Amino acid sequence: MNEENWSFRTRAIHVGQANDPATGAVVPPLHVASTFVQHHAGEWREFDYSRSGNPTRKAFETTLASLEGGCGALAFASGMAATHCVTMLLEAGDHILAGADIYGGTYRLLHKICSRSGIEVTLVDTTNPAALEQAFTPKTQLLWLESPGNPLMSITDLKACADVGHRHGALVGVDSTFATPVLTRPLEHGIDVVMHSATKYLGGHSDMLGGALVVRDPELLKRLYYTQNATGAVMGPLEAFLGSRGMKTLDLRVREQSRTALRLAETLAGDKRVAKVFYPGLKSHPGHSIAVRQMVGGFGAMLSFEVAGDFTQTKRVCESTKLFQLAVSLGAVESLIEQPASMSHASYDPADRKKHGINDGLIRLSVGLEEFDDLWADLDQALAAALKK
Repeated sequence: MNEENWSFRTRAIHVGQANDPATGAVVPPLHVASTFVQHHAGEWREFDYSRSGNPTRKAFETTLASLEGGCGALAFASGMAATHCVTMLLEAGDHILAGADIYGGTYRLLHKICSRSGIEVTLVDTTNPAALEQAFTPKTQLLWLESPGNPLMSITDLKACADVGHRHGALVGVDSTFATPVLTRPLEHGIDVVMHSATKYLGGHSDMLGGALVVRDPELLKRLYYTQNATGAVMGPLEAFLGSRGMKTLDLRVREQSRTALRLAETLAGDKRVAKVFYPGLKSHPGHSIAVRQMVGGFGAMLSFEVAGDFTQTKRVCESTKLFQLAVSLGAVESLIEQPASMSHASYDPADRKKHGINDGLIRLSVGLEEFDDLWADLDQALAAALKK
């Protein structure tokens, strides 16, 4: 039976995770060595120095590449390190076109770091095909997408954007952290490079930091690997070990979390204390029809909503929950709550936050594996406490 014929869940457990031939251990050992002995001077074995390659990191990369349907993957010290590696393919004078609904750290990287190298950056509503087409310039070398977007859960048609980007000769990448390969596999939609913050759903337990890139073109993989090896922002072996362990339950976790998130979104949408709910699983969401086609088996475990209150009341909601813990990050077994304007997206320039709809009343939830009834009771009491007259 070939690995290619195994189901997603089976590959997550077995591909790249063969038992140890030396001992028979069903879990591959953790290789912490920083350097590896060579047989002959100048004749390199598969591993020589852990920045260039490590057996535990390779196991993680092999599993993820299989799940995304790529020719290979690269594991990094963080999601931002992975995104930065892609931008380092560009040169001074080039132009990056990015979605307007993106992670605050990506906004900071593009506007505060890449700009120092003479790279121009433009944000555009990637859900608007006409606006996207008009935003390209002869110097655009990279189109960077997020779907679902962060924090407004916008849904971008990946196939349509990939077609537009390639027609303009640009590399097209997507931060698919929210969707995970369980729900969306962007390479199947024509995307060139997929980025994951492995800290989130891949690890799944708030106990590791990491990032990854997956590609479908071997030549692009070589270019990215050269940059990664030259700059050194690689995932450590312990983090790779934890990431591999996390992916074994990825399918089960994401599907269950998505089911709970949908119920919470529906309940919040019917609550008079809530002004608006952002969740692609709701039929009222403007990207719902695309999400139905593009996301398989669920709509993700991230959702946002605006309360019918002011900035102070919004903060009070976030600070009044008991099960939802007030923290940035997402994708783990425990549920988290945060106010994007003062936390995950505080690095946005205030004018850009306002321009792109990140209001002070916006709250973002990362739905974990707790029971729906417990989570709703927690939100209900927090809303009651914070919004009482």
